[in-house]
Amino acid sequence: MLDRDGYRPNVGIVLINARNEVFWGKRVREHSWQFPQGGIKPGESPEAAMYRELLEEVGLLPQHVKILGRTRDWLRYDVPSNWVRREWRGSYKGQKQIWFLLKLVGRDCDVCLRATNHPEFDGWRWNRYWAPIDAVIEFKRDVYERALRELSRFLKGVESREDYLTSLPGDRTDADLPT
Repeated sequence: MLDRDGYRPNVGIVLINARNEVFWGKRVREHSWQFPQGGIKPGESPEAAMYRELLEEVGLLPQHVKILGRTRDWLRYDVPSNWVRREWRGSYKGQKQIWFLLKLVGRDCDVCLRATNHPEFDGWRWNRYWAPIDAVIEFKRDVYERALRELSRFLKGVESREDYLTSLPGDRTDADLPT
């Protein structure tokens, strides 16, 4: 389901722990990492889609998390044409997303990447709040930064993006960034 501008409605999920670290998932059989995300089905609310995707991708139930906030509006990103399925070329531009900030109130062991027959992730870890911006595939970087900046207003004690960047070594290699 695409909107009239060619964007697929989608939800993004920023899941944090008690230390304001974010859940970072490694895509199945790939070397790429991302936040959980997924499409909104026709007639489904963004919140219902978020809970469905959370269960499908991370194995967490509503009682394992607390919603801290969400983005006010859709955040969009374009997908490079070479990443678009041939049958969608010409009509599909990218994704428009409502982002949710969730706090894990359950335990790390509640995470189950094999909750469905078609897992999205085969690994995960906790990361510093701002690290995903520099580690995600380039065409998603701007939307990740906009989502994290907007959602940071719901958190106490999270360092600013600028403070995070100045804390990195000069060569920008950091133990938090995927290799």
